[in-house]
Amino acid sequence: MPPAVRRPLLLTVFGALALAAAAPALADNAGFTPVTPESPGAEAINASFLWVAVFTGAIFLVVQGSLLWFVFRYRRGRRARTDDGAQVHGNTNLELAWTVAPVLILVAIGAFVFYKLPEIVDAPAAAAEEQELEVTVKGYRFYWQYEYPNGVIALDRMRAPVDRNVRLRITAPDWDVIHSWWIPAVGGKFDAIPGHVNTSWFRVRNPGILRGQCGEFCGVQHAAMLAELEVMPQDDFDEWYESEAQAQEAGRGDLGQETYAAACAKCHGMEGAGDIGPPLAGNALVNDPAALEEVVRNGRGAMPPVGRDWSERQMDALTSYLREELGDGG
Repeated sequence: MPPAVRRPLLLTVFGALALAAAAPALADNAGFTPVTPESPGAEAINASFLWVAVFTGAIFLVVQGSLLWFVFRYRRGRRARTDDGAQVHGNTNLELAWTVAPVLILVAIGAFVFYKLPEIVDAPAAAAEEQELEVTVKGYRFYWQYEYPNGVIALDRMRAPVDRNVRLRITAPDWDVIHSWWIPAVGGKFDAIPGHVNTSWFRVRNPGILRGQCGEFCGVQHAAMLAELEVMPQDDFDEWYESEAQAQEAGRGDLGQETYAAACAKCHGMEGAGDIGPPLAGNALVNDPAALEEVVRNGRGAMPPVGRDWSERQMDALTSYLREELGDGG
């Protein structure tokens, strides 16, 4: 084989082997397929992905196989550089085939995706005695806030009951930016658009913790805007749902710590030592609830107004936590 052909071929082979070896280190499933689906909508997305992958994989093999065949079939060999290569003329049947085949492939892909679309969009029918849970999902820079019908507030980690329809109302405050709520195991990405509400749903069959990420670049701490979904047995969820509502209403519980960890610590550090934001430990601001509320609600400098629309209950929980942990109350 001539060196001019052998060298690119060897580079291609070694490059493919390097990518194949690196893939398992980058993802649990080697990066070739989506994560294991845990909700009917995610299962339909996964099936659509695999259906498309079959066609695109076949196209890749045909195109690359044809490319390699042409490289060897029409290589220069011993022919002088100044000589013309073999003259290949048109082939009507071949030209018709590569025109009609892509059309048929697109029709097959589109038909299957539209067939699966209702499974992605529409929640399955629930039993007559089952009540759908609705959760409001709000995207802020740089945390997720979940608000439940009974007044419970959770940040970054949503809790939901197993094997029950959960309806999501996904949005962002008017003064914020676009985020994208995405936990791959339960469905696709849904944008949290300021002043607009998008809806989604999931129904997870097994308890566990599912992880996700904001899927829309939203600023300097975008990478820290993680999302978790803790799916709990129904009895455990009911117990948490009621006890958390009572604790937050009475000013007890972990709402202050949870709010600080999600909305503040990503810039100021969990110990208040500072990161991309200034240190809070020992700062006189943490001992002045009114001044602290002013900064949190209105922002300062590069800091966005992370709590402009918080309830007084949530603001009091944060200021009390900061005074006790980082201020004079500790």
